[in-house]
Amino acid sequence: MSTAIPTIDLRSPAGPVTIPLLGLGTWQSEGDDCYRAVRHALDTGYRHVDTATGYQNEDQVGRGLAEATVTREEVFVTTKLPPDAAGRERETLAASLRLLGTDHVDLWLVHWPPNKQATPSTWQAFRELRDEGLTRAIGVSNYSIAQIDELIEATGEAPAINQIPWSPSDFDADLLAAHRERGIAVEGYSPFKRTDAESPVLTEIAQAHGRTVQQVVLQWHLAHEVVVIPKSVTPERIEANLDAVFELTDEDLARIDSLGS
Repeated sequence: MSTAIPTIDLRSPAGPVTIPLLGLGTWQSEGDDCYRAVRHALDTGYRHVDTATGYQNEDQVGRGLAEATVTREEVFVTTKLPPDAAGRERETLAASLRLLGTDHVDLWLVHWPPNKQATPSTWQAFRELRDEGLTRAIGVSNYSIAQIDELIEATGEAPAINQIPWSPSDFDADLLAAHRERGIAVEGYSPFKRTDAESPVLTEIAQAHGRTVQQVVLQWHLAHEVVVIPKSVTPERIEANLDAVFELTDEDLARIDSLGS
């Protein structure tokens, strides 16, 4: 099984923050299932775990981090601020750190725009807490380009990353370009839920490479340098997702991209 997960650098004032392009998502992972998934993922080669205050599983993620065979410094940990916690940024992050059992996270995101608004005041609070060392990088999730531009205009700083729904059917070259023009990485969630696993394009490419459709979808993310965080609590699927590092041809990528048009 390959563990050579590619990385990209996120922009941060103190210097680039390296994020593995493939991580373990934990949305809807609960209790011991979540703990076992995190521990197994880390023990088999993952170095990136994504959680959120809203998932109510940060304590289980923390258990997995503490009991895995790797050190905290080797793992990239993301959590998120619920939109209804705007104005309570410091106490919310403090609670996350306590539950995760760490003195910092590697990435902290605004989970959704509070009240569907960009909310520069929350973004400014994120910048201050980042500068205090409580998180290494900061970003947003489910923000539009217009909302991101509002944050930039208000504070002079763009998010390091925007986590959005992403799959072959969501592919939008202009949206990717708009993020990159602003120096913002894109992170995709729900890669399988939003994919037609019976797509002839995907099944043909998977068969040609001796891979599953899910592995093709993950490698398509990696080839575009889009961070991807597939969720699973099943050991075999966790391992299969990790083994998604292989080569797609330019023709393969173009065919998959076309599913979004």
